[in-house]
Amino acid sequence: MESKAKILLVDDDEDFVEATKLVLESKPYEVIVAQDGDEGLAKARKEKPDLIILDVIMPVKDGFSAAEQLKKDTELQKIPVIMLTSFAIKGGETSLSISQGLTLDTEDYVDKPVSPQELLKRVERLLKK
Repeated sequence: MESKAKILLVDDDEDFVEATKLVLESKPYEVIVAQDGDEGLAKARKEKPDLIILDVIMPVKDGFSAAEQLKKDTELQKIPVIMLTSFAIKGGETSLSISQGLTLDTEDYVDKPVSPQELLKRVERLLKK
């Protein structure tokens, strides 16, 4: 039997997490959830996921800081990261510049809300690499 790909979903929006978890679990993916950047990093170290889906705007540690730390960690830097941004919608609310995010070494960016098909497509593409 093929082992399930393990996906770490880091987001503080419970509704989004629930919905996304269902979408991902419709495929043979195992989903681990973390509520903020620090918890996400801790779980990434412990679980060694195959892919990380990381929300940018979170309390405690935002997605950019978390992604930066993931990419600095030799054990974790090879894990592909999809950043979830609501920049398009939240335009003015965030102090983070999108250019700061784009200089980061993450593999993909998705604007929220993202359609289930689109999310699965991107996840699949990164897991194949």
